[in-house]
Amino acid sequence: MQTEQERPIYGRRSSYRLETPKDVWVYWRTGGIDDVSRVRDLSAGGLFLATPTERPEGTKVKIDFLVQEGRIRTEAVVRRKESPNGLGLKFTAITEEDCPRLVALIDRMRDSSIS
Repeated sequence: MQTEQERPIYGRRSSYRLETPKDVWVYWRTGGIDDVSRVRDLSAGGLFLATPTERPEGTKVKIDFLVQEGRIRTEAVVRRKESPNGLGLKFTAITEEDCPRLVALIDRMRDSSIS
């Protein structure tokens, strides 16, 4: 049975996004803009950044997670913008080294939603 936090937030999504606690932040850069934003929700396929910064759909983004699991670097693309709430990003690349840490982060989010 799915918990409320594990239900899909966006209809065409292939993986479930989990709401994140307030301690999940990323440093991200795109097109000459560097920023730090809180991650509102996360899945193996992408995330939603809480940011007033607008970027067009299709914009490439480099992401560094600032989390207890360690360094997680990914690349993503803007899939949707939700002004002024933030940006929905789809992961396009992650290193083999960082992938297990992303899985550990998602597991921690899932475990905290069950508790």
